[in-house]
Amino acid sequence: MTNYELARKAYQEIGVDTEEAINALGKVRLSLQCWQTDDVKGFLFKDNALTGGIQVTGNYIGRARNPQEVKDDLSLALSLIPGNHKVNLHAIYADTNEVIDLDRIEPRHFKPWVDWAKKEHIGLDFNPTCFSHKKSSDGFTLSHPDQNIRDFWIKHCIQSRKIGAYFQKELKQPSVVNLWIPDGFKDNPYDLITPRVRLKESLDEIYQEKLDVTDVMESKLFGIGAEAYTVGSHEFYLSYALLNKLGVCFDTGHFHLTESVADKIASLSVFNQTLLLHVSRPVRWDSDHVVIFDDETSKIAQVLVRGNLLDKVHIGFDFFDASISRVSALVIGARSFQLALMKALLEPKEALTSIEFNKDYSKRLYYQEMLKGLPYGVVYDEFLKRHHCESQHTWFDKVRAYEERLDR
Repeated sequence: MTNYELARKAYQEIGVDTEEAINALGKVRLSLQCWQTDDVKGFLFKDNALTGGIQVTGNYIGRARNPQEVKDDLSLALSLIPGNHKVNLHAIYADTNEVIDLDRIEPRHFKPWVDWAKKEHIGLDFNPTCFSHKKSSDGFTLSHPDQNIRDFWIKHCIQSRKIGAYFQKELKQPSVVNLWIPDGFKDNPYDLITPRVRLKESLDEIYQEKLDVTDVMESKLFGIGAEAYTVGSHEFYLSYALLNKLGVCFDTGHFHLTESVADKIASLSVFNQTLLLHVSRPVRWDSDHVVIFDDETSKIAQVLVRGNLLDKVHIGFDFFDASISRVSALVIGARSFQLALMKALLEPKEALTSIEFNKDYSKRLYYQEMLKGLPYGVVYDEFLKRHHCESQHTWFDKVRAYEERLDR
């Protein structure tokens, strides 16, 4: 018998069909972040420094220097990640020779991305870029006390939503437009309320027009330069989203390390709230390390599977590491999350639900521990094989060979 046949038999003994798990995982779309390939620099501006409390460390070879190199890196990564997926763009990745500012970006500036996405048979998500700009240099954008600066960022976000709607129309699948701003104070402010009033007024203008796009907003606990106060807090955006029927983004690095994003997902799912995940890995703070198969990643995968949320929650990534191979980082992050999903899909859901309902907590713990030793990795290997994808043992060599050919 093959390893997979043995694994299938082991799972059959506890009432789990591995074929169903393989089919279910194949339907899950992940959104790869383009900014991992070039260290969040983008191409709209040549000399702007990375700001907004964002840091990328390391000097590994091969940083992408233009849109085509970003696409080449992403194409390789996508070929090594089984399934049909998406790519997430920031506004500064406009593929154009025009000299334009962020308030004047239009769908046509991203047509080359749409043409590439059609060739790759993938979708595109989008983000306004409210950082690394002269008009965000003092740490404020949509909540800025200067009306003229607020108007600039409002226009940028409106244009970003139109680009997302363009993606959705052209690619015939949902495009998520995620709003994050760096606004906040380094030290304790006197007035906690007024900046949030200004932010609410800005959001009211941004979302005034109804567009065929999935709008979400992303909170943050703190950032470098905004350690004491962030205007766009979790409570603020959650309230605004619920009142205005918009979505919420949970970035796993944007909360205190003792908070559980998995539990937040479970709570909001009760209200049929539109959710986006930016799966990352915080190490002591929002450090955006590459996603690995760890406890928090597993818990997130479990709540998605156990709550039947895989077709309701949008799943993307937000990590950027320049100390290691950038393409490998994308593949490691995506495959690690898929492995976590596979493990969760191989749980005997009905049996465990019944056990818990009947308050047999001893048997629940028995099952939870027993499942850790079953061969979910073997089933994931079969998933790779079914999708004609490089195995866990060979894909890295393909990336290394690609990097050795680069002239960057």
